[in-house]
Amino acid sequence: MAIHVWDHRREYENEREDILDAVDTVFRSDQLILGESVRSFEEEFARYNGVTHCVGVDNGTNAVKLALQALGVGPGDEVITVSNTAAPTVLAIDGVGATPVFVDVEPDTYLMDTGKVAAAITDRTKCLVPVHLYGQCVDLAPLQRLAATHGLKLLEDCAQAHGAHAKNGRLAGATGDAGAFSFYPTKVLGAYGDAGAVITSDDEAEEKLRRLRRYGMEELYYVVSTPGHNSRLDEVHAEILRRKLRRLDDYIAGRRALAQRYAEGLEDTELVLPQVAPGNDHVYYVYVVRHPERDEILKALREFDFHFNISYPWPVHTMTGFAHLGWGPGDLPVTEAAAKEIFSLPMYPSLPVDIQDKVIIALRKILSRG
Repeated sequence: MAIHVWDHRREYENEREDILDAVDTVFRSDQLILGESVRSFEEEFARYNGVTHCVGVDNGTNAVKLALQALGVGPGDEVITVSNTAAPTVLAIDGVGATPVFVDVEPDTYLMDTGKVAAAITDRTKCLVPVHLYGQCVDLAPLQRLAATHGLKLLEDCAQAHGAHAKNGRLAGATGDAGAFSFYPTKVLGAYGDAGAVITSDDEAEEKLRRLRRYGMEELYYVVSTPGHNSRLDEVHAEILRRKLRRLDDYIAGRRALAQRYAEGLEDTELVLPQVAPGNDHVYYVYVVRHPERDEILKALREFDFHFNISYPWPVHTMTGFAHLGWGPGDLPVTEAAAKEIFSLPMYPSLPVDIQDKVIIALRKILSRG
């Protein structure tokens, strides 16, 4: 039986009755767009994260893009972020006409190296976008100090860190001017298709976000005050997310239990296992390990019919689609070295322990050959 890094089917079977009831609830309602399910999810997700507002949007990429626009980022501005991220983070920055500026990551956690940010700030810098990667948060205190000193906005990319606490004790997305989330199906809190949201306690940003996701219109339909987008969160996904939000802490507990089993089963191997930054907790969106012979290990795993992911094999700054930014191989050595050695093991709450044990046994067998 093929084993993949993620599979939603067991979770769906466990939650099928509730998921189908969520769909039926929406289909029987009198409003299919921006109705009660979206409003309720926004209120509940804001409350969960300890912020004032949540604005649901159509996907995580647009969550970052609209948040940038709501914070006043646009053409001529620079935005400091990382290259060790999914391309949508950078596509959103490029999409508002701003210029992404990259800093390297820490070698143990692969999170933004906040000690390198100050040197990257110029008179064009408008916003800092730390990416809370793999399930844990960037240390936000240094970024808050820099933002205050230089008059910058702080936007947290939380697509991989639902429910993770930062060192300051606050949940991902609750410290900066705004936090952008993806609810892509693989996420810690995932819908059954594309969905996203922005959380904030900034009233002005919230008002702008609500206009931007709906063409730029005010309450009066067809009156556009600022050109916006068609980026509304779908009612069906919102209702499903409402139901799943009630189980989010259970999902996280399940992921942590699986992570502990991996740690115990692989601790005496040559794999470099995930490191949790001091003061953080980790929700293990993905379980990323490292080995200098990564490609050979993945090839051997395929012989067992195991098919795992690499997050991420190509740093954004080396992609041809971003060649116009002027970055290239050698510019971010820590990021580039990690990209050659990291890979992800299966990680989702409904992963059966017998399947996880097969992964551990296969890895131990492959590693012992060396």
